[in-house]
Amino acid sequence: MASGFFALLDDIAALMDDVVVMSKITTKKTAGILGDDLAVNAEKAIGFVSSRELPVLWAITKGSFLNKLIILPIAFLLSAFVPWAVTLVLIAGGVYLAYEGVEKVMEYVFPHKHQVEVVSHEALSPEEQLIAEQKKVKSAIFTDFILSVEIVIIALGTVLGKPLLFQVLVVSIVAIIATVGVYGIVALIVRMDDMGFALIQKSGDQKGMVFNIGNVLVKALPVVIKSLSVIGTIALLLVAGGIFTHNIEALHHFAESIPGFIKDFIIGILVGLLALLMVKVFSMMFKK
Repeated sequence: MASGFFALLDDIAALMDDVVVMSKITTKKTAGILGDDLAVNAEKAIGFVSSRELPVLWAITKGSFLNKLIILPIAFLLSAFVPWAVTLVLIAGGVYLAYEGVEKVMEYVFPHKHQVEVVSHEALSPEEQLIAEQKKVKSAIFTDFILSVEIVIIALGTVLGKPLLFQVLVVSIVAIIATVGVYGIVALIVRMDDMGFALIQKSGDQKGMVFNIGNVLVKALPVVIKSLSVIGTIALLLVAGGIFTHNIEALHHFAESIPGFIKDFIIGILVGLLALLMVKVFSMMFKK
């Protein structure tokens, strides 16, 4: 009896070891989307009155957890009963990621000429601020839902064929890490300028190491946001290309002589351009 109990504990320990190892591998594979998720949500959480930034971010975080609670059971049901659908959703999501990445590149190369009236949130009434917050939170949660689907499906794609319990543990751990990690880092980013101002005020004489650190933090915020956006765009194209090369046999053996990450990037761009062209064509057709 005792030996059976200890054997059970040993099996559980071995399972958890495998889960931890696979969770690390899966987290690396979803890192590209996490980078874009980080950039998007950092942009969404900035621009409010300083005292409202963290409450807004907390509201988005709760929405992100709710998204995962909706997505995870559906993903596990697909994996259990129609596993081929996971690959199909994964490829469809790859097309979306490639499209989004190429669209960002095209927007940077050929910026749209439109005038937007920028209104400071401090200039709005409390009711108007609340409406603006709710709109931004809803937009961020919707974006998070799309990215969460991709994170969960990519994570699930790495453990297809494994026992269902193993899949549930690995994908759930990755989903929790994704949410806590992304929004924890976003919280630090959006408070960078406030920490900088606090250090500048603490310096008193407006010079010295404390003042310089504070000044760097204040000036670094827009640079960090822009850098994350660029890194996130590149990561989107790499992740999308990787999805195609690993799940479409014809592309898996395409241009094997070049490094894998370059091949993934090229394929991501090509698919993204094709998707963007199709969207433009359909858009013009509907307008007509």
